[in-house]
Amino acid sequence: MEHFLHVFSHYLNEIVPALAIGFFISGLVHEMVPEDIVLRYLGNKGIKAILLSALIGTLLPICCWGSLPIAISFQKKGAKLGPILAFLVATPATSISALFVAYSVLGVGFTVYIFFAVIIMGLIIGLIGNSINVPAKHIVNEESCPHCKLDNNHIHTHKKRTLWDRAMAILKYAYVTLPREIGIELFVGLVLAAIVATFVPIGNLIRIYLSGWFGYVFSVIFGILMYICSTASIPLVDSLINQGMSIGAGMTLLLIGPVTSYGTMLVMRKEYGIKVLSIFLTALIILSLALGVGFELLPK
Repeated sequence: MEHFLHVFSHYLNEIVPALAIGFFISGLVHEMVPEDIVLRYLGNKGIKAILLSALIGTLLPICCWGSLPIAISFQKKGAKLGPILAFLVATPATSISALFVAYSVLGVGFTVYIFFAVIIMGLIIGLIGNSINVPAKHIVNEESCPHCKLDNNHIHTHKKRTLWDRAMAILKYAYVTLPREIGIELFVGLVLAAIVATFVPIGNLIRIYLSGWFGYVFSVIFGILMYICSTASIPLVDSLINQGMSIGAGMTLLLIGPVTSYGTMLVMRKEYGIKVLSIFLTALIILSLALGVGFELLPK
């Protein structure tokens, strides 16, 4: 129990800052980004919306936990499933800070490949997402006057919102509304991750011989079960490669590990259903394996 609490507190220390940033950005998106802008750029099923989501995701320094509330905010603004899935792949998979760390630890080749591999994964999974028929969850602006909905000739004057009102609305949505909606799933996900880390020690897995195909199997299983952010996973992958893991399996771990977490899977199941979650995970596994093998086959 003592070890479990230690691991759980370690996860909290890592995740809480990312969640705080993610919730705050989601509050900004909800309050400041006009609905028509989201609908214009992310509300269609074209490849342009998916590519834009993937590119935005690669630039944000947010992990899979922090990207969840932002994605839900986009969803409520009317964004389609494809761009949302692309965002959920690209945002946690890499960031500017992660790319700098990858360059310093793993070299320029690794860094360039993972950047484009993340965009490719986001594009393909986004296109798959657009092919799935999911009921829209577009939520109408709650600030609309209720009398206007009943009578178009209703005459009224809306009170102009002050900067303080907007700031309070951002904080309320970020730290009250969203935690109420997905807080339970996130907490359960943290507990599950801590349990796995406690009873399946990482050290025992690292000592297994990982130079062959088992390295890829290990990367997929480890990546799905354990929470690892894109920046913190780079030193881990470097040490695994130095101990015998193939570079392709290391690339697979970098691609799939930061994207998946128990929280991500639980929230996705709640918001989109088991069908979308199953397709998302299957596509993610296949693409991360294919891109990992492709990196290993490249001439060095």
